[in-house]
Amino acid sequence: QVQLVESGGGLVQAGGSLRLSCAASGRTFSMYNMGWFRQAPGKEREFVAALTWSGSSTYYSDSVKGRFTISRDNAKNTVYLQMNSLKPEDTAVYYCNADTSMSRVRAGGSVYWGQGTQVTVSS
Repeated sequence: QVQLVESGGGLVQAGGSLRLSCAASGRTFSMYNMGWFRQAPGKEREFVAALTWSGSSTYYSDSVKGRFTISRDNAKNTVYLQMNSLKPEDTAVYYCNADTSMSRVRAGGSVYWGQGTQVTVSS
């Protein structure tokens, strides 16, 4: 199995940047597809970005494409979400997830999830 722990969230002004990290433990991390979701108060969890186990393909929601970048370092068992040009509407708890199926990662059906990290973007 895989255990995931997010970090790097915080308070930032609009237009600023943050880099979120998701540290994983488990013997088969390199074979898992990884993704990021976010959930704002009163709203359902929504897809943000995903990355294949090989790092060859990335997927982004329209709301973050061009501003966010997902990447991974399998040697460090870590996936990252670089967030630039942040907007107040990006405020949410961000969760990373992992699954051997990319379809489940993108659909939010992954078995493995982190505890989340809060990102707050002020005006």
